[in-house]
Amino acid sequence: MNGDPLTHGLWEKTAPAAPPTAKLEGDVDCDVAIVGAGYTGLSAALSVAEGGAAAVVLEGAEIGFGGSGRNVGLVNAGMWVMPDELPATLGDLHGRRLLTLLGDAPRVVFELVEKHKIACEAERAGTLHCAVGARGFAELKERERQWRARGAPVRLLDRAEAAAKIGASAYAGALLDQRAGTIQPLAYARGLAGAAIAAGARLYSSSPVVGCEADGDRWTVRTPNGAARAKWVIVATNAYTVSPWGALRAEITHLPYFNFATVPLDDAARRAILPERQGCWDTPQVLSSFRFDQAGRLVFGSVGALRGTGPAIHRAWARRALAKLFPQLAGVAFEAEWYGMIGMTADHLPRFHRLARNVISFSGYNGRGIAPGTVFGQRLAELALGAIGEADLPLPISAPKTAPLRHAAEAFYEVGAQLAHFVGARI
Repeated sequence: MNGDPLTHGLWEKTAPAAPPTAKLEGDVDCDVAIVGAGYTGLSAALSVAEGGAAAVVLEGAEIGFGGSGRNVGLVNAGMWVMPDELPATLGDLHGRRLLTLLGDAPRVVFELVEKHKIACEAERAGTLHCAVGARGFAELKERERQWRARGAPVRLLDRAEAAAKIGASAYAGALLDQRAGTIQPLAYARGLAGAAIAAGARLYSSSPVVGCEADGDRWTVRTPNGAARAKWVIVATNAYTVSPWGALRAEITHLPYFNFATVPLDDAARRAILPERQGCWDTPQVLSSFRFDQAGRLVFGSVGALRGTGPAIHRAWARRALAKLFPQLAGVAFEAEWYGMIGMTADHLPRFHRLARNVISFSGYNGRGIAPGTVFGQRLAELALGAIGEADLPLPISAPKTAPLRHAAEAFYEVGAQLAHFVGARI
């Protein structure tokens, strides 16, 4: 995408073509102007259009250019943090609302895929959160307790059960979440865009927003070659935010994440590894993830950026780690490699912001963008359409707060991941 194979890698190679879009030229009127063509913005556009209002999406690059086109493709329920942390941090009302919304969010994703016939390699086999050592297993046992107390269909697997589902004996156990699954993430974004356009939304690519000014009871959202005039503005740019809403970017710390995709594996390897096709990630802070795509490529990723000295270090680590986990893959070739940025907040929870009158935003997905982005987009659309009020949202209103020592933290994540993988690749 944009001529750089390291941004979207395998997903760009295998996704269906994006629906045709053009640059915004001149001025347009609409009810809701949406900035950003990722999951949140596209889901909002689809909901606005299906609600009978006029939606315009302004995308600075291409559909799915940000995290929506670069992530692993795990459609997970909830957030990265333990379920009990949501009401503890947000208060009982919003905490319960958010848990309910996000617990059900994977179902919403898969129903949209089915309804709009989105070709995105959807697999509803669940996900496996894999325990590294006794500490990791204890963490998953507590996570299971908290989810099961809320009626969630999760089950803790012992070492033997986990090994049977993963095809490797390296883990002390795993938490199976039957609500979850996997998709081809860029294909899902492009499919949402096609559905939104079919419903009547207008989508403009290569149209970065350079300004947003109040114009009576409406807003003028300007691009280099045109403008959209709207009553409501939804800012759906998350980790890839640029001006004029720099406060959103300042609140988020970038955590880099890379993926390598093998060539398609032979039949024996496909039967032995993840035979039920769950997507996986593990418990360490510098975590790893792995899942199959539809053609039998194993997508293997971890924290780190593929730039500077990163590619050589992370590639060497990935080869060693894969061979240790699945010895039959020693020497397997990688077909694609890419990376992107996860938007992290201080408490690892998302934010709802009213940036100005009728200018609203959700951001800070903390590595859980697919399902939350989809349902948050729907809620933003409902708010703009007047179907709900701010008091009905799953998050309280908050003002953007600059993350302390953000630049230092981002440098630490990138360099620290290289150090961890440099050592890990040579043990």
